[in-house]
Amino acid sequence: MEKEESKSSFLWKNLLRGLAWFGVIITAYIFAREDIRVYQLEINQIGNQLPLLLAIFTVSEIIFGIIPPELFMLIWQSKGNPSEYVLNLSYLTLISYAAGVIGYYIGRYFSLTRLYQQISERYLKQYDEKLKKYGLYLVLVGAVTPVPFSATCMLAGSVNSSFRDFLLVCISRILRFAVYGWMVWTFPSWFS
Repeated sequence: MEKEESKSSFLWKNLLRGLAWFGVIITAYIFAREDIRVYQLEINQIGNQLPLLLAIFTVSEIIFGIIPPELFMLIWQSKGNPSEYVLNLSYLTLISYAAGVIGYYIGRYFSLTRLYQQISERYLKQYDEKLKKYGLYLVLVGAVTPVPFSATCMLAGSVNSSFRDFLLVCISRILRFAVYGWMVWTFPSWFS
């Protein structure tokens, strides 16, 4: 019989995985920074297209968080303007939080459909107990690690987690963006 994983060990295991993945991204950026500077003009042009970047990020965040927010942070970090960076990071944070709320409602209403019932019977029934056990912990893990945030929000909605508690847990997403944003801004300068 498999040993039951506690909520806290589940959280810490995924948090450490997320930090390791973040470390890989930052390390790759630091080592490739000189090569990237060759394309600085193009990167700045991309970074100057704020509405387009925010639209891409919004779609990504609603559809399972395909593009990591750190990519956008790195684009704006390379421009070297701290006030613009903080403002753009604030936009990303608000978009991500709102996308999580949208994901919650998608999960809540999709769980009422016949298609969801068929999928649930076939594929999710065995996970139903874990979804109910880890519901908001899944959201917390998704909020603070690279685990897709929107997908965990959809799952929380599909098992009808308390919306008030869901919103409170999602506040940790703001903390994640603040910490990761600070790390993206400062870490590369440590290796100059």
